Amino acid sequence: MGLWYSISGFLLLILFVVIGTEGIGLYSFFAIFIPYVAVLLFVVGFIYRVLKWASSPVPFHIPTVSGQQRSLPWIKADNIDSPYTTGGVVKRLALDILLFRSLVKNEKVELEAPHRLLFSTSTLLWLGAMAFHWSFLVILLRHLRFFLEPLPSPFVVLQRLDSIFQGLLPILYISDIIILIALSYLFFRRVVYPQVRYISLPSDYFVLLGIAGIAISGVLMRLIYKVDLVQVKEWSMAMLSFRPIPPKGVNLLFYIHLFFVSLLVAYFPLSKLMHMPGIFLSPTRNLMNISRNERHINPWNHTVKVHSYEEYEDEFRESMKEVGLPVEKE
Repeated sequence: MGLWYSISGFLLLILFVVIGTEGIGLYSFFAIFIPYVAVLLFVVGFIYRVLKWASSPVPFHIPTVSGQQRSLPWIKADNIDSPYTTGGVVKRLALDILLFRSLVKNEKVELEAPHRLLFSTSTLLWLGAMAFHWSFLVILLRHLRFFLEPLPSPFVVLQRLDSIFQGLLPILYISDIIILIALSYLFFRRVVYPQVRYISLPSDYFVLLGIAGIAISGVLMRLIYKVDLVQVKEWSMAMLSFRPIPPKGVNLLFYIHLFFVSLLVAYFPLSKLMHMPGIFLSPTRNLMNISRNERHINPWNHTVKVHSYEEYEDEFRESMKEVGLPVEKE
């Protein structure tokens, strides 16, 4: 049911853009007002979520570990799966962020026969996630050419590498192909596998459909319904200088593409996509596993006045003697 709600909402949003641009002619509304509002919502929501996480108390050392903790000198410790130094924490975060190491170690359990469990790694899921995230990053960096003048040389090199096969696949980037394949896998995985479908929410489908809408509309604008990229850059630079003008030399597909980009940007702080900055602030990832070496005291603890046994006995010594209770001091 959640899938059909998401598909219906996705189609209604496309119809909203079509009516708003082709029917009513609200070009400035979709090309100026909505992008500005989306960026404002993103900045405010992002800062709010990060500050809320940063101010949350961490009463204990709670890193997620899967290796030998540092203890006795003759026991070999694992400084990546159970980091006990800052360098170990940095290495683990780098492996998790860049190579999705924690997803590689994620195991799926299947019951093959009575009393027989099979454990296997989700290699296909790891490949799909890696392909999606890295291709998405390349596409974002590639689009910086619309917002930077002159374009730094590293981004020029990246764009050339991404288009290295244009002799075989004219005007089609490698990242475009990879992200479409990865999105198809991630979407059908949620639809086909009953376990994944059971825990999927309408928002999970909607985010995938929204990103797919961005990717497909972008590829179509490059291959079939082409737009004037010079005019697009003039519009983007005018938006950055806060002297906005409606874009020229664009078609309906550009407004659909821009609308879904704005929608994704505005929805980002409210969604599960916030795992991107969240991993840096997660105490399960950014803390060292040194609970055996150092005592962690919660800095948010209120000062508590304790009543020691010595003070208790001094206060009630005579009463304790009268009822026959033993005392340490006479």
